[in-house]
This record gives sequence, structure tokens and C-alpha cells, in this order.
Amino acid sequence: MLDLTDQERICEVRRHTGWGPRLIAGVVGRPHATVHRTLRRHGISRRPRPKRQEVRRYEWPCPGDLLHMDTKRYARFSSPGHAVTGNRFSSGAKKRERLGYEFCHSIVDDHTRLGYSELHPDERAETVLAFTRRALRFFEGLGIRPRRLMTDNAWCYTHSRGLRQLLLEKEIKHLLIQPRRPQTNGKVERFQQTMAREWGYGLAYASSEHRARALPHWLRYYNHHRPHSSIGDRPPISRVHDLSGQDS
Repeated sequence: MLDLTDQERICEVRRHTGWGPRLIAGVVGRPHATVHRTLRRHGISRRPRPKRQEVRRYEWPCPGDLLHMDTKRYARFSSPGHAVTGNRFSSGAKKRERLGYEFCHSIVDDHTRLGYSELHPDERAETVLAFTRRALRFFEGLGIRPRRLMTDNAWCYTHSRGLRQLLLEKEIKHLLIQPRRPQTNGKVERFQQTMAREWGYGLAYASSEHRARALPHWLRYYNHHRPHSSIGDRPPISRVHDLSGQDS
């Protein structure tokens, strides 16, 4: 076993350089295995992980106070893939088949977690505008008056005069997330993860058209029946009925 001085020297080189055992062994003239055991004994065999930024959780007090909007892309397909069939063989015609993508546009209410989604072939500004009109009509039909809408900095959100005019007419404030900080729009991001896991990839579909037909059914289940852990294992619709925000 190394004496205390040699151990201190090994630890000092580690702290000063951040090197691994092999490089340190060349400096102190000790075997690599000996250096590794010394570093492990002193609890510095692994580099300390960078401190993670503290997660800031928030929730607006009333339905409609804040809506989150985002888009997720899904590949289109004409037959089930190997994940479903277990068969990785693909014919030449299948490989040449280029069906492209479809985009799932979603809006989630911050307080209730109520979600509204539609599938479209693109994410152009006019598509986003038409989707937003229908989504706002959906929330208004439930007695929810939207006051703010949060999006990322995509062109279809920030440069659409039609969307800007619509929000102005509805007296809805448009909020943008900080660049490269998708966590700010975390509730719709989390909604999309759940949707992808339970609807997009969680079931076997004969084609992407069959998957598209299943979306309204999954949304109805999500909003009316699926327990949501962050709101006391209740479905989002249970919070819609308390528009004052005084639910218990």
C-alpha cells in the first residue's frame, strides 16, 4: 500500500489536471492499477458531475391563463415496421418508398393539462393559423378564455401576421420561450412525450393512416379518463369544471 505522501500526490495531480489513472501513473511513476485504487479509495475516481440546473416548476392558477403550443414530427408508413412484425427484411420497392412526414400540432392548457391536437402534412404558417383558430374554439367551447399563448421561436410562430392578428383579436398575449430552453414550454413537451409513447409508438398500426384515425380516440381518453399524476391522479377535464381555480 502506498504511503500517505504518495497518495496525496496522486490525488493532487487528479484534482489539478482532471486526468485519468493512466496519465497520472506516468507522472507519479506508479502502476495504473495502483493509481486507480488510490483514487477510488479517496472518492475521486470519477469526475464530479456538473451541477444540474434547479428545475423550476410552476402552474398558472386558472384555466386559460396560459396555453402551450408546439409541433412534433412523425414518419408516415404504409405497413408495420420491424418493431411490430419482427421482420427486418425490406424489399427494394419498400426502400424506395418515400412517404415523408406528418406533423402533430398540439396546444395544452397549463392549469388543467387539457390537450388539443391535429395531424397535418406540414407546419407552415397558414396551417398553424388554421389549427390555432380551431384549438381556441375548442377551449372556448368548454368555457375557458385563453389569455396567453406560449410557443418556441419557430418561424411559423414568430413571423406569421395571421397568427399575430388572431391573437390580437382574441386579446391573447403571445409569449416566446428563451432560445434553447424548451423546458420553459415543458407542459406541452411532456404532453407530446406521453402522446408519442401511448398513441404514436405504443400501439401497432397497419399504416400511418390508421394511426391518424386513432388520434381523436386517444385524445378523448387523455382528457376525460387518463389519470394525470401532477393534478392528483385526476383527468384534465376534472379541472375544467372549476374555472375559478379553486379546485381542491
